[in-house]
Amino acid sequence: MPERITEEQLKHVYRETVVPLYRYASRRCGGDRALAEDVTQEVWLRAVREWRRSGPPRHPWAWLLTTARNLILNELRRRPAVSFDAVSPAVILDAIEHDRVSDSAEIAAVVAQAMLRLPEAEARLLEAFHYDRMKTAQIAESYGISERAVEGRLRRARERLRHELEITLKMERGLA
Repeated sequence: MPERITEEQLKHVYRETVVPLYRYASRRCGGDRALAEDVTQEVWLRAVREWRRSGPPRHPWAWLLTTARNLILNELRRRPAVSFDAVSPAVILDAIEHDRVSDSAEIAAVVAQAMLRLPEAEARLLEAFHYDRMKTAQIAESYGISERAVEGRLRRARERLRHELEITLKMERGLA
């Protein structure tokens, strides 16, 4: 029989996580406040329903983040791709190089669409660095690898992302 979660436990986890969860969603939604709010609310509705039924997960924060990430990815897949008419490729590439991806809703949306086509490990690494603003040392510690390895993986992930953006641009312009 699963361990039951009390209302007080639910309230405690909610109070501790709702603001960071909203920030997490907001960065990945390119500042789309309505979507970030919807995601945060939906994650918590699912959490309450699931945790009351099956008991609390071992790592509630990880459960919440995974659920939010999946909801955001599903929403982005349903949306039409953002056009390069909104932001020039040079501006997008500059934002990637100078860690300013989440500074603009348009840039974040274009990059998020391109990241959907990357292998999940590369997308998560770029998310940690660009959206969560983790330093390479923090990423290295959480992944259990060296900082040099993180730097190399980030470089390769950015190259693949740049390639995806270039393909998108060519397709938009009818050159592919």
